[in-house]
Amino acid sequence: MGINLAGIIFANVGEENLPELTSKRTMASVPFGGKYRLVDFPLSNMSNSGINNVALIARSQFHSLLDHVGSGIAWDLSKRRSGLTILSPYGGHSFRHRIEAMYHLNGYFEHLSEEYILLTTSNHAANINYQDMFEYHLKNEADITLMYKNMEIPKDSVNPLVLTLGANNAVTQLLINPRIDGECPLSVGSMIMKKSLLTELVHNCMSTNSLDFRKNLLQDNVCNLKMIGYEFKGHMALVHSLADYYKENMKLMDKAVRDELSTPERPIYTKVRDDAPSRYGLTSHVKGSLVAQGCYIDGDVENCIISKGVHIGKGAKVKNCIIMQDTKIGDGATLDYVIIDKDSTIGDGKQLAGTDTYPIYITKQTTV
Repeated sequence: MGINLAGIIFANVGEENLPELTSKRTMASVPFGGKYRLVDFPLSNMSNSGINNVALIARSQFHSLLDHVGSGIAWDLSKRRSGLTILSPYGGHSFRHRIEAMYHLNGYFEHLSEEYILLTTSNHAANINYQDMFEYHLKNEADITLMYKNMEIPKDSVNPLVLTLGANNAVTQLLINPRIDGECPLSVGSMIMKKSLLTELVHNCMSTNSLDFRKNLLQDNVCNLKMIGYEFKGHMALVHSLADYYKENMKLMDKAVRDELSTPERPIYTKVRDDAPSRYGLTSHVKGSLVAQGCYIDGDVENCIISKGVHIGKGAKVKNCIIMQDTKIGDGATLDYVIIDKDSTIGDGKQLAGTDTYPIYITKQTTV
């Protein structure tokens, strides 16, 4: 049974913070945790919350995203009268800003039967019950409900949005890129409002050429609308830089974190790839690592996240690394604190080493 709430996911937001991984893909398509993409989390959260109409707004580099999400069947979003819609540029409209994207997609909003809209980005991984957030929004009779998490501002974040909260979690001020020490109510990019209010705000911004979503649509309307904050208290991986990406992936070594991100009641779904079980050779030694299916490992692996179809040769020593799918690591290679994108090849005997705060990144389809 669905709820009176449709979902909009912005696939490209945050890419300027992670150019290494998004030069050939959207932020939503970035691999996470060995078997997922970042988009799997908002899609699964919406599906688990009873949201049956979901749209992905993609501006550019969205071919891998289309291949991954397909018809939405993996998230139970392939339905006759609702489901998953991919909204990409058309008719010469460039979608440089979120406000422009929604303005040119006014026809899509008109045909939605749902009265309320959930907007979210895809640069975070968390298990969120949006139905609880929606009920909170209705109970408080808010115009806009903004999700936040009490945490320190990530040092590499670009123009973070911080809420100032008054009585009953009312938003009294929105601060962009403030200097704050310690924890604060940091916006995590998810919000709920009526569809009619959203289209009105978007039209007003377009008519004055005010295209900054957070400044013009949100910050400029704090005094005009009833905005409230909704606190998310669970584990959330926010990806603001390559160092963040590495750190948040490595947190998955903690079983408590993995159990919080995907529960039996609220699992995280992803596209299924039919690989054989991973094989471990007689010379292999694997310790404290997450290994997906379809791998062949003949070397030493410690504290690593290994994606599908990875081959690790004899005598290779791979430690503290993130190895994406179908990468081949040659015999005797030594890797420490390295992120290797998919379909790459590391030759025999090669040595690569970074640090936990500055991991080496090897781009997609590279031979070293």
